[in-house]
Amino acid sequence: MTTMQAIEISRPGAAEVLQLTRRPIPQPGPGEVLIKVAAAGVNRPDVFQRQGNYAPPPGASDLPGLEVAGELIEGDFGGANPFGLKPGDAVCALLTGGGYAQFAVAPLPQCLPVPAGLSLLEAAALPENCFTVWSNVFDRGQLGRGEGGHTESLLVQGGSSGIGVTAIQLARAFDHRVFATAGSAEKCAACERLGAERAINYREEDFVAVLNQATAGRGVDVILDMVAGDYVAREIDSLAEGGRLVFIATLGGGKAAIDAGVLMRRRLTLTGSTLRPRPVAFKAAIARQLHEKVWPLLEAGKVRPVIHQVFAAAEAARAHALMQSSEHIGKLLLQW
Repeated sequence: MTTMQAIEISRPGAAEVLQLTRRPIPQPGPGEVLIKVAAAGVNRPDVFQRQGNYAPPPGASDLPGLEVAGELIEGDFGGANPFGLKPGDAVCALLTGGGYAQFAVAPLPQCLPVPAGLSLLEAAALPENCFTVWSNVFDRGQLGRGEGGHTESLLVQGGSSGIGVTAIQLARAFDHRVFATAGSAEKCAACERLGAERAINYREEDFVAVLNQATAGRGVDVILDMVAGDYVAREIDSLAEGGRLVFIATLGGGKAAIDAGVLMRRRLTLTGSTLRPRPVAFKAAIARQLHEKVWPLLEAGKVRPVIHQVFAAAEAARAHALMQSSEHIGKLLLQW
């Protein structure tokens, strides 16, 4: 067999431009492996790429899909192989693209063994969320390593998203206070079941006032923000002294006005990152931290993937339409 089924973006546009097609099976290069894909995660960047607003990095597949789980088939196992993986192993992997296909290529250091007790479907929900949350909440946001050295607090904007449900669970697993925002009573209840001590319905409540009351005026130490725009000034008001605001998306707009004097007086940090274009070595370092710190939590059942719905791969357009509706709680997956 030399070809495979894949879902391609036939042209920039709405969800229906995602089309089932046939492509040559990709060939792994140096340091890469071929994965027979069982399932792929659907993520907001896939939607942006489909709309023509998020081009793949140079050299990446034009097919969407940033995470998969499946079986290792072949490739270069002679270099960096931190988890001792071999052909036939069940893995989940972070990709720069190409996940919406029956076979995908990934750098070996970005492949992790499927945590014990988890299915391939559950494992497909892990890479993008876990890599993003670890990199931004714990590395850039330094949750738990701030000025006071005490148990810290986190606000997750968009707590019912795939990223959000992971951030809530991981922060709670490390004994931090967690708050979240969401857009309905059902989503708020889901956030609280996952470990948020207070979920704030942003359509009905002011998160600044709620956090001020919940923290006795202190504020929170870290905010994970997917909105930006006019949220930024209110988030700065919600931060404790020495607090960190971490941007991972700009769904509310990329520009904001800030008071630099407030940042200086209260020693605040505004930072952010994008994961997809970072080099393999950077992602490999995160993978090692996840394997050491997060995989044991998954295997112990203290953190779990939250899957809203699984679609047949040929129904990728339906999955994208649901993601854009924001009616889901947790992850959307495509299954071959």
